[in-house]
Amino acid sequence: MKRTSAGILIVAAVIGIGVGFLIDQVLTSAGRPTFTPAVTLPILLVLLGAVVVALAVPIRRAIHGRSAQAVNPFRAVRIAMLAKASSIVGAAVGGVGLGLALFLVTRPVTPSLGSMGTILATAAAGALLIAAGLVAEHLCIIRKDDDDEQPGGEDPGLEAHHH
Repeated sequence: MKRTSAGILIVAAVIGIGVGFLIDQVLTSAGRPTFTPAVTLPILLVLLGAVVVALAVPIRRAIHGRSAQAVNPFRAVRIAMLAKASSIVGAAVGGVGLGLALFLVTRPVTPSLGSMGTILATAAAGALLIAAGLVAEHLCIIRKDDDDEQPGGEDPGLEAHHH
């Protein structure tokens, strides 16, 4: 499995910014109020980040021999994929929050503090989810054992997956 690249996170964030800005643009052109995320969204994003890291910690302990249980590689991969998905979702949702904020600050009317606070909290929680996902992904890396190497034949493509 490849590590999450900065490129995919940037693409997800840019798409999120565009979607957030477009949502408010369409709503206001239809004469409707701008979109404000629920107050619970940033809370849920932070909790998701905490759960992802909490799931990855036992994998890290087992990898480094600080646990009596052996590493279950399937569980490690599942948690690493959850971590990867979490960081991408964090980038997209954080981007939507930034897009909503960008729309509000480009309007001649000063936005209400409550709606702007929730929007900025959503963007910040998205950033925290990115960080939690990347940390959890790092915790789930299982290093290649020395005795796994075949004598004489090193696969050059294999090394890229273990960094």
